Amino acid sequence: MFLDTHFLIAGTRAGTPAALQVERWIIQGEPLHASAMAWAEYLSGPLLPTEEQASRAILHRIHPVDEATAILGARLFNGTGRRARSLPDCLIAATAMLARQPLATLNTADFRPFIPFGLVLAGN
Repeated sequence: MFLDTHFLIAGTRAGTPAALQVERWIIQGEPLHASAMAWAEYLSGPLLPTEEQASRAILHRIHPVDEATAILGARLFNGTGRRARSLPDCLIAATAMLARQPLATLNTADFRPFIPFGLVLAGN
């Protein structure tokens, strides 16, 4: 399961629905991942040091934005109308797609345009 930036933020705030979902995934043994793009957005904060540590602790792996991710991200960007400020979302979606994993997001409107290209959203 991949987590986008907003899910990373909410997923470590006690009592939020996202935090409860993260707990369920961990109990079920579901490895949690993030794109380096989502991680960079998350670290842009503002964050407390404990928040960064808590988020890093739940992640099995942070996946790099490599050449294949850049190519697919650009295809998503061009294929969804070159929406202003959407390139980070394209790279996050591309990372999840290349790993063949669903993406957990609290921003479904931003990621829904990638579904026809193969993105699977958690819960869909």
